[in-house]
Amino acid sequence: MLNWIWLFFFVVAFIMAIVGSLTGDIEIWSRLMNTTFEASKRAFEICLGLTGVLSFWLGLMKIGEMGGVIAKFSRLINPIFSRIFPGIPAGHPAQGSILMNVSANMLGLDNAATPMGLKAMKELQELNTKKDTASDAMIMFLVLNTSGLTIIPISIMMYRAQYGAANPSDIFLPLLLATACSSLGGLLLCCLRQRVRLDRVLVGFLLGAAAFIGGLSYFFANLDQESLKIYSTLISNILLFGCIMLFLIVGVVKKVPLFSTFVDGAKEGFQTVVTIIPYQIAMFVGISLFRECGALTYITDALGWCFNAVGMNTDFVAGLPCAILKPLNGAGARAMMLDVFETFGVDSFQGHVASIIQGSTDTTMYVLAVYFGSVGISKFRYAAAYGLAADFIGIVAAITMGYIFFS
Repeated sequence: MLNWIWLFFFVVAFIMAIVGSLTGDIEIWSRLMNTTFEASKRAFEICLGLTGVLSFWLGLMKIGEMGGVIAKFSRLINPIFSRIFPGIPAGHPAQGSILMNVSANMLGLDNAATPMGLKAMKELQELNTKKDTASDAMIMFLVLNTSGLTIIPISIMMYRAQYGAANPSDIFLPLLLATACSSLGGLLLCCLRQRVRLDRVLVGFLLGAAAFIGGLSYFFANLDQESLKIYSTLISNILLFGCIMLFLIVGVVKKVPLFSTFVDGAKEGFQTVVTIIPYQIAMFVGISLFRECGALTYITDALGWCFNAVGMNTDFVAGLPCAILKPLNGAGARAMMLDVFETFGVDSFQGHVASIIQGSTDTTMYVLAVYFGSVGISKFRYAAAYGLAADFIGIVAAITMGYIFFS
């Protein structure tokens, strides 16, 4: 499926360029070619920036693995993961890596989540019997990852503050509810597709998670803007640094040679980055062409016309470019959100909707390309379809929350 999507970007850009030439915009060819160069360069620079972070966290994960921390995490979550991921043996390191990846995503710590996710995918590939085809466990993990459950949306609140929002944190509760809908929808879709049995333990876990999110929402919703910013940042950083110290302390107790073990794990970071560079460049160039050729504007205008024709309120249409780009490219979606801030105002209804959409899901196609590409998976099966379905649920929920909280 990814092959056709990638080809679609180039075909659409080519057709739009021909149409543009016929209507007098002969500069469109220059813009498209410049975009290919700039996007390729930007993709490579991102990979270079990822190398240090990836190496650091893979080094720490190696210490945690040698010290037995990952194995203990795996045993702790086995009652739940054995049901969601029946193909992963009890106590397997992949369980701990998946848990840490999901936890980092929930805290909005993208830099920490990516290395853990790549490590989890590598461990899942070791269990995969068909090395070129995504397993059910891989697809479940990818859908949970791309559905983007985020409890503390630090980066979005930061951008809203930079644009002078009266209350940058007012999107916290609606965003949390929207991303919870996306994650729950993706999980249930995969459970149905993989025929996962929803027994009392799994249902109890889901209800408990919903109660936890509800309680957390109530706690944060009753904080003022400054307190929310302080607590959210403090909690995230304490948990993250606490995880680092836990690995190191356990390593000392278990007499793990910390430095040499860290270096061995960090070496994997360089190898992983080299592997994902081609996938990063391919997706960046294709998506950049799709945006630069103007196809995104035509799609948004067409959708706005359709919604207006059936009598719907179309105030949310200004946020649709962000919704369309979000599953494809996080930087592009962020640029669309900021454009909405500048055009309509950060505290406008459109600004709130764009903010919620930006945090409701993750970059599905990018994650699929990079994560699967890092282990040589070329046959994605239903991963893209179910990941995009979870995105659709999240986007609809985001728009709905926008109307509920800010209309």
